[in-house]
Amino acid sequence: MNLEYMNLAFKEAEQALELNEVPVGAVIVKNNKIIASAHNLKETDNCCTSHAEILAIQNASKILNNWRLDDCDIYVTLDPCPMCSSAIKQARIKNVFSALNNSDKSYEKIISEIFYVSDSTNSRVNFITNISSDYSKKLLSDFFKRQRNK
Repeated sequence: MNLEYMNLAFKEAEQALELNEVPVGAVIVKNNKIIASAHNLKETDNCCTSHAEILAIQNASKILNNWRLDDCDIYVTLDPCPMCSSAIKQARIKNVFSALNNSDKSYEKIISEIFYVSDSTNSRVNFITNISSDYSKKLLSDFFKRQRNK
């Protein structure tokens, strides 16, 4: 785990905040080299799948010319949702480092089932959360305050 990569994920989240998107950023690393990064663009793209993690996976897959992101790690500013968790597992990402756990308790159970259960094609995903929760909470709080004031 490298806090420098988490800080870059926060830079992505800040870009999302500037665009009035939910401030979530993601960075994918392989062999201590940043392969891809992204931030939420759901509102901008008018697409429900334009989450930071999905966009970062797409970018990394293009760069590596392979959908298999073996031995890659992803740094995210908020625990991935079930859709993104499934994509992370399908991409065969090895480790997920998250700044903040999601407040939705049902997500915790679903994410655990996705990441920790081995199936016939995908191994378990190592998942560590609440690494840098204070700054992630601040970004999210700033975003939702703005939304309420509209």
